[in-house]
Amino acid sequence: MVYKYYRITDYSYDRAKEIGVIIKPSQKAKYKIDVYDKNNKYITSIGARQYKDYGQYLKTNGKEYADYRRSLFYKRHGKYKKGTRGWYSSYILW
Repeated sequence: MVYKYYRITDYSYDRAKEIGVIIKPSQKAKYKIDVYDKNNKYITSIGARQYKDYGQYLKTNGKEYADYRRSLFYKRHGKYKKGTRGWYSSYILW
């Protein structure tokens, strides 16, 4: 079952394309996006549905506020090892 109340932003699609992965709306209720490799093999699910991401802030509040929210995200979460769920989330959503 696909949960449809989160629409993946163009920003997230562009970021996913940069790293060579495919993203689709998540099949899991608590996540926004499922990440797949170029062969359509599932990697992970990212983005808690109850929180906004950079692309959403960009659309609703503008670049200045979105950049501010991004800086707060990075202060809270720091850096992740490449290939982990956190890395995909921070790269694609923020």
